[in-house]
Formats: sequence, structure tokens, C-alpha cells
Amino acid sequence: MVAMQNPARFATLSLILSLAVSCSATGQMGGQMGAPSAAQNEKLLSPPAQTSVSLDGTHITIHYCSPAMRGRVIMGGLVPYGQVWRTGANKATSFVTTGGLKVGTLHVPAGSYTLFTLPQAPGAPWLLILSKKTGEWGIPYPAGDDLGRTPMHGAKLPQTQQSMTISFEHTTKRSTELHVRWENTDESVVIQAAK
Repeated sequence: MVAMQNPARFATLSLILSLAVSCSATGQMGGQMGAPSAAQNEKLLSPPAQTSVSLDGTHITIHYCSPAMRGRVIMGGLVPYGQVWRTGANKATSFVTTGGLKVGTLHVPAGSYTLFTLPQAPGAPWLLILSKKTGEWGIPYPAGDDLGRTPMHGAKLPQTQQSMTISFEHTTKRSTELHVRWENTDESVVIQAAK
């Protein structure tokens, strides 16, 4: 009743209530409008992750979301062979480099890219794809915006890995290996600082 006696106060209370409902809904959708809080991250099925490395003064950073198996068949199931995969979950996986690189056979200038892969059945090489289009959700794949593609090296993990990871390993001053691992699959590509 008090709000009806003061229309300006009623309008302010209505605005505050609608903002609260909107923020609550955004939080329930996994924090799509911004970085989730630590409490939200614990509840996310595919929490955000990052990996980074420095090669001779060039810094590379990858941001991705890490899905888990949760009893599902991953390769050839949830991740179909012969179709471009966002290589993670939720938002598109970003690949940022402060200097020129050679990623496998691909020459990559300094800049921001989106990382995708093209999984293949065992025995055929996967392709790592860097797209010039950035800032999008992980799907649909933006066909026609590729910087380029390069073959990856496949190996079988000795034991099942429940959550997907992207990591830099075997790093020297000027080179590293980028690994994508999930279920029983380990796909990698060599990255070198440009000369």
C-alpha cells in the first residue's frame, strides 16, 4: 500500500525486483553474461579452464570449458568423427598469441583466434583448425573464416581420462606441444615461435 502512495518509489522497487530476477536467471544459465563466480564454477558441468605458455617472449593463452564424460561414449559418440568439434563446451575455445607462431604446418600471426578440431576415426589424423572469427558461442562452426588447418598426432591414453583437458607440454625455449586429451584420446601438435 505504501508503494501506491508514492509512484516514484513503486517504480524504483519494480526496477530493482526485475533486475534481481534477471541476474538470478543469468546465474542459472551458467553465467553467460560474464565470468561465473567460484561457487557457480563448482556447479558447472563444464567449468572454465585455461592454459598458457611462453616461447622466446611470445605468450600463448588458451581459454576453454572442460566437459566430463559422465558415463557417455565420447569419441565417435558425443564427439562425432568427421565433424568439426568446438574442442570444449559452452563458449568457443580461444587461442591468443602475442607473436608469430608455426602451429604444425600452419603459420599463425600474432592475434586472437578460435580453436576447433576435426576428429577422425582411429588411424586417421585429426585436424586442428584456427578460425579468424572470435567471441562466438562454441557452435555453430563459422565455416569460411578459417585461418587454416594442420594435422595432429594421435596417441591412445593408457587409462581413461574423465574430463577434457588442453595443455602445453615438453616446452623448450622456442617450442612446445599442445595436447587435447579426453576419454582414451591424446591429440597433439607442435608449436614453434616464429623465426
